[in-house]
Amino acid sequence: LRFVGVVLFRHIRGLIMGLHGKRVVVDARAHLLGRLASKVAKELLSGQHIVVTRCEHIHVSGGLYRNKLKYVAFLRKKCNTNPTRGGPWHLRAPARMFWRVVRGMLPHKTKRGAIALARLKTYEGVPHQYEKVKRVVVPDALMVTHLKPAAAATPLGRLASEVGWKYGGIVEKLEAKRKVRSHVSYRKRLLAKRTVLKAKTAATSKLSANAKTALKL
Repeated sequence: LRFVGVVLFRHIRGLIMGLHGKRVVVDARAHLLGRLASKVAKELLSGQHIVVTRCEHIHVSGGLYRNKLKYVAFLRKKCNTNPTRGGPWHLRAPARMFWRVVRGMLPHKTKRGAIALARLKTYEGVPHQYEKVKRVVVPDALMVTHLKPAAAATPLGRLASEVGWKYGGIVEKLEAKRKVRSHVSYRKRLLAKRTVLKAKTAATSKLSANAKTALKL
């Protein structure tokens, strides 16, 4: 019975991994930090592999001054008994900031939580390996659905630059090059589709009425 139970467990685990084996790539632009993190954390615990790109364009509700004061206060926190020792380590890159928020929503000190957190990858910009991969958004976490048009919001990249992140300009340059490559690739695909459609139309026009009817059937 124990052997049968182990085999059944492995079979069910294989089915679950099959359902969640595909890696989902999320475009985090214009999403709210907490709402996106909560959705990502829930999916990670269910077994989904998630990649979050363009973390520098995630927004935090509230103005820059208010959010900077809160983060600077967080940076001042040290070990109370021995302030000279290392830690806590304060992350300053937008991707790592988002990673830390998600980590706080997971039981990361347990084995289940650690495995779930290992399924998450976060990046500034869009890495080369994900340029041609379909990216999705999370409607429940978008700014446009949860913030009023006049409400203040702070981009995570701007906040990170204010507290010590030094690579905002480099990411902007790389993103500009990526957008040019993406536009060229899109124009090529569009031209190929138009060529195929034109060829199909030309071939169909040469067919007889009976042949066109047979094709429709």
